[in-house]
Amino acid sequence: MKIALGCDHGGYALKEQIKTWLGEMGHECADFGCHSTESCDYPEFGAAAAKAVASGECEKGIVVCTTGIGISIVANKVKGIRCAHCADCLQAQLTRQHNDANMMAIGAGFTGPNMAKKMVEVFLTTEFEGGRHQRRVSGIMALEE
Repeated sequence: MKIALGCDHGGYALKEQIKTWLGEMGHECADFGCHSTESCDYPEFGAAAAKAVASGECEKGIVVCTTGIGISIVANKVKGIRCAHCADCLQAQLTRQHNDANMMAIGAGFTGPNMAKKMVEVFLTTEFEGGRHQRRVSGIMALEE
């Protein structure tokens, strides 16, 4: 699976760890930056990752900033994106099962590397349940029209 990655300076170290884990799990990464801990603005990098997912270039995306909030807002501005800000494995699981989220945002200032790794694994391996949830996802997507 090809995964889009994006972060700001506050999420850089965790994004780099996620990139390593994804490679170890056999996934390909498209890294849209940032590429250092030098202060930067997350909209540029979150939007680039989201556009790659929305276009089909990447199947899923993971974005990271200090809180995970700002970069999730940016990703959700891109048509076709359902980015969930997750803080634990249950949220990562349920957003895939119920919302068919195609991106996950993580707050590096609040989520340690062990939890983040497990969340990434859960997010990427959990399938969408469809059924009654499809009606709701369709309702979300209709808001973009």
